Amino acid sequence: MYLSCAGIGVGPSNLSLSCLLRSYPQLTGMFFERKKTFSWYEGMLLPGTGLQVAIFKDLVTLSDPRSFYTFVSYLHETGKLYHFVNARFDDVPRKEFENYMKWASSQNDLLYFDEEVLEVGLSSRGLFEVRTRKRRVQAENVSVGVGISPYVPPCAAGFPDANQFHVSYFAQKMGNVGGKRVVVVGGGQSGAEAFLNLISREGEAAPVSVSWVSRRENFLPMDDSPFTNEYFMPCHSDYFFSQDPEFRSSFVRRNILASDGVSERTLRNIYQRIYSLRLIDERRPATLLAPNRSVEGLSRTHDGWSLEVQRFPGGLRESLLADTIVWATGFRKAPTEFLASLTDRFEWEGDEIRIDNDFAAVWDGPPGRRIFLLNAARRQRGLSDPNLSLMAWRSQRVIERISGQPDSQPKAQPAFVPWPSAPAAPGNMAV
Repeated sequence: MYLSCAGIGVGPSNLSLSCLLRSYPQLTGMFFERKKTFSWYEGMLLPGTGLQVAIFKDLVTLSDPRSFYTFVSYLHETGKLYHFVNARFDDVPRKEFENYMKWASSQNDLLYFDEEVLEVGLSSRGLFEVRTRKRRVQAENVSVGVGISPYVPPCAAGFPDANQFHVSYFAQKMGNVGGKRVVVVGGGQSGAEAFLNLISREGEAAPVSVSWVSRRENFLPMDDSPFTNEYFMPCHSDYFFSQDPEFRSSFVRRNILASDGVSERTLRNIYQRIYSLRLIDERRPATLLAPNRSVEGLSRTHDGWSLEVQRFPGGLRESLLADTIVWATGFRKAPTEFLASLTDRFEWEGDEIRIDNDFAAVWDGPPGRRIFLLNAARRQRGLSDPNLSLMAWRSQRVIERISGQPDSQPKAQPAFVPWPSAPAAPGNMAV
């Protein structure tokens, strides 16, 4: 007996795939996760934080709005639907979205928690053999959705300490900072949320100072405008995939704020809070906004830390003193040691395994044996790949490849911007 698909990791990507797979009784699957229960960036679920994507960009809706696993179904099943409508949130609270995904995982019997995958190989039958700490299973296909790992710069990695840590641990480690000097490094959304949380503390709980350091020229908003959001449609993902690597890299650099900027609401709250601290109440914490700076070194002092910062333009060096440092410096791909025996059989594009149009690794393995890579191909699929926006569509594409049956559901209307690489014929151009 073998599976249609064995999944490795149960984050949002494989959770989406497993939920959609439940609608295909002819397909079998098991999805393994080393954590004991589902969780999603628990250290970043701060009060008042919300999703940066629309409500319908959940696990399944944009692929199958009739699925039991939609966000609206979660609200209905838990008795929250009327209250959610009445609340009129500007953004879905991030904690509520995690609650939704926990609910979905609890309703899905394809998931196996507290079960780490140790190795993926090929059996004598030409099937994938997935070895966990508890069992061995064989499968026609494997779906890798292990997500990303916190990244700190090399200068910080050499100083493991409770008083300097990645922002993904913020909620657990940022309890008592009253009277302390805190530096937040990183100008994206997570850095902004950490900075806002710190400068919003009052009384004895307030730090004496909070500095916000960013390599960007300013604290810049995410571009959430309608035409930019067409980058997060399936047709643009396919268009991007069809381009050469040089174009892809340049496009991501030019449009990075479509995915990695700060929400305007967060920036406005920060500005208003600084206004109150400096111009109305005149009380701590003192704030320092420090864009155009790169942290180049870190050293201990007798009572804390000294960050060596290079200022642009001009390269002027300066020091920032801190008792606590929050590194909001992003994430990198999580390691995939379980694929070690197959690594030499993959084709590569830079540091990414090359994928085909259906997110399957390009390799020299047996025909019909596919390793799908979810949230692991930003170079090849663009800004949308690590984003929640196309998660359900990507899962549906994988299922269609596994089943060999194209989706019969109605497709989306064409994007308003014509993304195909070939120019539209004159007779087909709207005026």
